[in-house]
Amino acid sequence: MRDYSLVIFGATGFTGQYVVEEVARIAEEEKITWAIAGRNAEKLTTLLQNVEKTTGNSLKDVGIIKAEVSDSNSLCEMAKKGKIVLNCVGPYRFYGEAVVKACVEHATSYVDISGEPQFLERMQLEYNTTAYENKCYIVGACGFDSIPADMGTCLLEDKFGGQVNSIETFLNIRSKKRAHGHFPTWQSAIYGFAYANELKPLRKKLFPERLPELKPKLKSRGILHHNPLVGSWCLPFPGSDRSVVMRSQRYFYAKESKRPVQMSAYVQCSSLTGAILMVLMGVTFGLLASFKFGRSLLEKYPKVFSFGTFDHDGPTKEELDETSFVLTLAGKGWDEKLAEPSDTYSKDPEKELVVRVSGPEPGYVATPIFMVQAALVLLCETDKLPAKGGVFPPGAAFAKTSLIERLIKRGITFETGLKTTR
Repeated sequence: MRDYSLVIFGATGFTGQYVVEEVARIAEEEKITWAIAGRNAEKLTTLLQNVEKTTGNSLKDVGIIKAEVSDSNSLCEMAKKGKIVLNCVGPYRFYGEAVVKACVEHATSYVDISGEPQFLERMQLEYNTTAYENKCYIVGACGFDSIPADMGTCLLEDKFGGQVNSIETFLNIRSKKRAHGHFPTWQSAIYGFAYANELKPLRKKLFPERLPELKPKLKSRGILHHNPLVGSWCLPFPGSDRSVVMRSQRYFYAKESKRPVQMSAYVQCSSLTGAILMVLMGVTFGLLASFKFGRSLLEKYPKVFSFGTFDHDGPTKEELDETSFVLTLAGKGWDEKLAEPSDTYSKDPEKELVVRVSGPEPGYVATPIFMVQAALVLLCETDKLPAKGGVFPPGAAFAKTSLIERLIKRGITFETGLKTTR
């Protein structure tokens, strides 16, 4: 018997505090027991006192667990006490595996908010079999990276009424006060780019079977294009959305013989000038991240090299309140499905479905909502989850659950609109 339904690890971190607030708001309604964990018991106690004032809810029964990444015994003791661990300690490249290992060894399910493809895919390669044998679920990318894209894709396919060939996503961050991100997200991006060459050999081991060649092939729109659907200039989105969505698509292909969807991700820009500045920032970032001294500069001066987008302080409450997101997913395909995933169509796509996922500030308001609701689905809907356990991306894990309905109740909007392209 576990002491707690949920354990939030890294609770006193910048994102962890918002996750604690989110659990505090819904714990009584969901009838769960929970605890917070971290390396400093005094800070954990102070955090609960502050969250109690913020939410107006009594937190006297919330547990406090001392645990730190460098102490494997403490991680094991933490894992044994909870049914599900919500890991908020990043960058996950440096700190994530020890927590995953402890959870898998003690049959404890786990969610995180990683947007780091190398970490996510390596965890699947190395821990999927043991997680399956121990009947626990390890689900990464349960934050803004990449619940909207992966669950939005699942919804689009479900509502399409035929065969989806391709999906293009367009991310729009709206902010009156230009909310900026916290340093660990910037640091994750630095090392993700620096070691991007790890992905190819990793994927050869993780996915030895190639996907079928799909036609018509989704073509790249290049470095910069103006898109009439969203009415703005767009650049390729460098986040983990595509890699996460494609892992779900591989799962559905392998387990359900479903034709995979092709996917490209873009980010919207407020103007052509803004788009050009983003390109310049991306080029500078790429050059510096490719060698050690450059990475040290990026880490030392995040505000300078990100043009004010990231710093060590993180966004203020006022900035968060004035920020929101819209993710537009544009799917194209056909009315009829083919018998086999590898079969080809004789005509161009003739049908389109647009799905829009929208919500509050993505990094520290929406992300805790995504993470907590994903954990609650793992807790309450084991009969709707795939297999008996394993390491999964969100779409593969939650496609048949009530996650979207739960998110809608917490203020995340999923909208669909159908139009004929020919």
